[in-house]
Amino acid sequence: MDLEVTDRVFVVTGASKGIGFATAEALLKEGARVVLIARDANQLDIVSKQLNTTFDRSRFLTISIDCGDETSLRNASLVIEQKFGQVFGVVANIGDGQSVKDPIPEMDQWNTSWRTNFDTALVTARVFAPILLAQEGTFVFVSSIAGIESIGAPTDYSTAKAALIAFAKNLSVKLAPNVRVNVVAPGNIFVPGGAWDSRLQKDPESISNMLRLNVPLNRFGDPREIADAIMFLCSPRSAFTTGSVFRVDGGQTVSIQ
Repeated sequence: MDLEVTDRVFVVTGASKGIGFATAEALLKEGARVVLIARDANQLDIVSKQLNTTFDRSRFLTISIDCGDETSLRNASLVIEQKFGQVFGVVANIGDGQSVKDPIPEMDQWNTSWRTNFDTALVTARVFAPILLAQEGTFVFVSSIAGIESIGAPTDYSTAKAALIAFAKNLSVKLAPNVRVNVVAPGNIFVPGGAWDSRLQKDPESISNMLRLNVPLNRFGDPREIADAIMFLCSPRSAFTTGSVFRVDGGQTVSIQ
């Protein structure tokens, strides 16, 4: 299937690893030009060298900033326009499910989680919405099944991801018909060196039982499987899709309406 993204410009936040990097790589394979944004400059340098073994360096750009800083992101948008032209699609992918087990985390922890999991997406939308309106472009927000139903994830993380879904649904109406806005809600995704990798090493039997009991497909998801869903929603091939929440979770929430 031709996704019709050749030479279109996409911005992917949280792009130095995991779902973000897989999405950036998948878009590049489809012929898009991609801006990878992340805080970790060293990790961005590593993935830049990795991408450069396959793709011409003129096809992608890496920018190390904190997407919660609106001034920095606005400045980055100017750099992107100067080097690549107008942005067609934005993937807001930043998130961190690491937190505490407290039913109601202390305010400092709550604010940290909220800033990471919601405010970065809010700032990203605020900066790029006017640009996408002019281009009749598309937003994809990466939430989580933890934002759909209580599945044992930290309260602060789950609440922020639920708010992100509500935010995206509102934007899908208020930016229509010129901008499409959709959400991908991943389940348990295995990333080497990530949270599930750490838990698996500490207690493989417990993790195996969790997958067997909760996930009909009985395995973790791969970041590339999430990237494929994101890429379709980003593309003109999904032109009649907006306001959707697309679960990619191996069936974990199949019984949740």
